[in-house]
Amino acid sequence: MTQANRTGVSLRVVVAAVGAAVAVAVPAVLAAVGVTLWWLLGLGAVVAAVAGVFAPGLTDSYRRARERGENTRLALARDSLVLTVREVTDPLLLGVHPARPADGPGNADGASGRVPPYVPRDIHEQLVELLAGGGFLLLVGESTAGKSRAAYEAMRAALPDHTLIVPRDKAVLPDAVERAAALSRCVLWLDNAERFLGSDGLTRVAVARLIGGPGHHRVVLATLRSAEMARYTDSAHPYAADAAEARQVLEQATRLRLRRPLSTAERERARTRVWDRRIADALEHTDEYGLAEYLAAGPELLNDWDNAWEAGHPRAAALVAAAVDCRRAGLTRPLPRPLLEALHGHYLTRMGGDRLGAEPLDEAWAWATRPRRATTALITASADAAAVEVFDYLVDATQQAAGPDNQVPEQTLTGALAESDATESGEIGAVAYGYGLYELAARAFARAADLAEADLGADHPETLTFRSNRAVMLSPLNRHEEAEAEFRTVLQTRIRALGPDHADTLATRTNLAIALRGRGEYVQAETELRAALDGFTRVLGPDHASTLATRNALLVTLLSRGQADAAEPEARAVLDARIQLLGPEHPDTLVSRHNLGTVLEYLGRYDEAEEELRMTLESRIRTIGPDHPDAAMTRRWYADVLVSLGRLEEAEHQARTALDAETRALGPQHLDTLNARSELGILLRRLERYEEAEAEHAAVLEARTRLLGPEHPAALQSRNNRAVALSHMGRGQEAAAEHRHVLAARTRLLGPEDAETLRSHANLAVTLGELGRFEEAEAHARIALEARTRLLGPEHPDTAISRDTLAACSEIRAGTTRPTASITSADLTTAAPVRAPHLVRRPSSRRPGSGAGRC
Repeated sequence: MTQANRTGVSLRVVVAAVGAAVAVAVPAVLAAVGVTLWWLLGLGAVVAAVAGVFAPGLTDSYRRARERGENTRLALARDSLVLTVREVTDPLLLGVHPARPADGPGNADGASGRVPPYVPRDIHEQLVELLAGGGFLLLVGESTAGKSRAAYEAMRAALPDHTLIVPRDKAVLPDAVERAAALSRCVLWLDNAERFLGSDGLTRVAVARLIGGPGHHRVVLATLRSAEMARYTDSAHPYAADAAEARQVLEQATRLRLRRPLSTAERERARTRVWDRRIADALEHTDEYGLAEYLAAGPELLNDWDNAWEAGHPRAAALVAAAVDCRRAGLTRPLPRPLLEALHGHYLTRMGGDRLGAEPLDEAWAWATRPRRATTALITASADAAAVEVFDYLVDATQQAAGPDNQVPEQTLTGALAESDATESGEIGAVAYGYGLYELAARAFARAADLAEADLGADHPETLTFRSNRAVMLSPLNRHEEAEAEFRTVLQTRIRALGPDHADTLATRTNLAIALRGRGEYVQAETELRAALDGFTRVLGPDHASTLATRNALLVTLLSRGQADAAEPEARAVLDARIQLLGPEHPDTLVSRHNLGTVLEYLGRYDEAEEELRMTLESRIRTIGPDHPDAAMTRRWYADVLVSLGRLEEAEHQARTALDAETRALGPQHLDTLNARSELGILLRRLERYEEAEAEHAAVLEARTRLLGPEHPAALQSRNNRAVALSHMGRGQEAAAEHRHVLAARTRLLGPEDAETLRSHANLAVTLGELGRFEEAEAHARIALEARTRLLGPEHPDTAISRDTLAACSEIRAGTTRPTASITSADLTTAAPVRAPHLVRRPSSRRPGSGAGRC
């Protein structure tokens, strides 16, 4: 990584939602660089419509109530539960987790036999007051934090005579909203609200219709797990998708957070209820578990699942694992039994296969669905006997375990995709993208687009967003022309439907510019970006996140054209704006500081670059930890500038530290990890440890060839890098053969004047010159120089490389210079832009457009 590859700028962008989809499209403004845009993939909704079932716990409770003859006034109206609040005497009916059974005197009066007495939480009085005022209230917390119980008890205290409407799923939500809007006093109950969000679910318009205006007292009362909330609001969340509509719906809510652990005051209130032995028992464990967590037996069920692998129930454990991962993949509806039966074999094999002595399938299902201590089962049957729900506590616990070994297997993602609706397909695409499974991600977004088009129409914003995200996936698959065509189609549709200055239209224009830059069409890309920047500035203002993101995209394009002097003021302007708007250590501010460091390195101002990158690295270590992939990415860049300063041993330490961190976080075969390993190989060459460098490049070449194919740009770059190392090892004939192979492939795949093709001409010229074949070397150098001068301009660093190489070859051939080391070094290529350029969390390339640079 040197001057020509110092143009890659890691640009995390957090773009506020504007209109229906700008929160999805605008982050895509940074294409050939690393961008932490986990919410870009969100395609209108994070979760899917839940068809044909009640909320978890609701169906079984309702059925039991009917069988007991209790709650006789319950009415199922248009697939929603409708009754008065005071009539709901069993909180399990609304999704509250059942507790372990009572086992002593004073513990069997009505519902308290299945739920313990309520211990008022610290937010209780505030929640009652807010409910009395009406509006949209959202309780956020982990599974088994007690959200549903707190909402239920506060609702009964504040609004006993209101009509309660509980829709079974997103499909019937519009009808439930209509019913609620016709009443003057009602509560719309949305437990596990992720099931109801999205452009085809709860919308801003629906919320405004329910809670806006005078003459009524209507309440939307919802709960949401913290992990689901992070999908919309946490810019550091790695894999989740975002929906602009859903984000804006949540922004309308008054949000209260409920923690699992009890506060000191809550413990004191609990001690007044120790006449219930369950409360007394739970209090003895509150140093380790939350009250609701312990009462719902969450830790015990998790332990049962862990033990099942070696305790005679491995097939049951595998069914649970498949169910958990299907939820993590993006399926939110009840999970079909046949799907879990088809997927669970992979988990059995991974945990030991035949050695486990798996039990029969019927026995496994019976064990997995058996309630523990009369509480929640690991898996519970839904209203449809062919589908099941998995205890969300297990999902949370699994999701919180970080690392590549915790990833959802590709087989599970593929199986889940076949059962997904449009929004679920989009979420699966987001997860697949996060794992570097671009082919699968492209299929998922294509399915999402097809389903959305069939349901919503070809011009619907959600359909267009799915199409746009599919186009994003095409770039790392080396299908650049297809990506450009798709973006042009989306752009024209949005111009027609929304107008040229709509934020979504401007975002699409930026996406198109990035696709053009990926093809090496820098002039066209700059034209599109300046048009988008002008539009964003006029529509949203110069300091809006979308405007700043577009300036970042322009910055990268300017660097791609060798215009570093023009890029520096853009980098400084964006950094200054983000410091003022977000603070000095906001993740996006740190990205901008990182960007400035890379620009300064490109300009050869290495001391300044070292300072900016060191400050960025220190801040990221302090805020997100030394092993976070974003910190590792900055560490890799910092190593690069240390090389430029001649601090090679220090640079090697930083590079190896970064590689170790990415290996732990992402796995040894992840494309980002391979990128880091390739950069280490380049550094080893700079240290003149050529055998080690060649070994690293050969290993990366093997992995990239296996994962991406032998003619993927990343594989060709690894072949190029290995050839450079071979040349330094005195194996010039092998090096020349490798360069010829790469040149032929790039000419065929990319065209004779693509930047990578010209780089292969330049590299071959250097190698041939070292072999003393100066006439051939001069011919290849001349091809590279003439094309680079025409395409990049005479002052571009790549043009200068070719000019020096040609001059050296000509002088040697003319006999005016000795044939020594005066021929310019071959171009080494760094990590290929194999990550989706609009969406990547960290850079996969140091050079926008080509991913290559002169060492």
